[in-house]
Amino acid sequence: MAQDGILILTTGGTIDKNYFDALSEYQIVDSGIPALLKEARVALPFRLVELMRKDSLELTDADRALIASAAREAPETRIVVTHGTDTMTDTAKILAAEVPGKTIVLTGALSPARFAETDANFNLGMAFATAQVAAPGVWIAMSGQVFDGQKVRKDREAGKFVVA
Repeated sequence: MAQDGILILTTGGTIDKNYFDALSEYQIVDSGIPALLKEARVALPFRLVELMRKDSLELTDADRALIASAAREAPETRIVVTHGTDTMTDTAKILAAEVPGKTIVLTGALSPARFAETDANFNLGMAFATAQVAAPGVWIAMSGQVFDGQKVRKDREAGKFVVA
């Protein structure tokens, strides 16, 4: 099991969305990840870096290069990336190609962390645990499952990730 700390890179996505009223569009606001980790009483050291606040459909090649660079240059060997689910697998492929030798786990949420009924806290916990025990590589932790980041796709109709 990992004894060193975990790096958490936040990029935005549904996990950090906030809706101000029923008629407004969402905004991606300050990450709720620190509050979730505090509430969970996480004892393992971690470092959180907010890279961007974007819906994953708005991520560019430059954004993905920034995520890869941050992961590659970090002293930590175990990394969790919070990310929007729509293009999570695209980023996983870039990370697998550009950041060898580290354990990287992408996770997100299908409903915002600020909602009472959210999958965010469970998914974050799964990702945090996976980062500690998984072999080097890129993984996706969603909905109680851990997937090889290069062998998974989002099934939009079913609202879940499935083996590709």
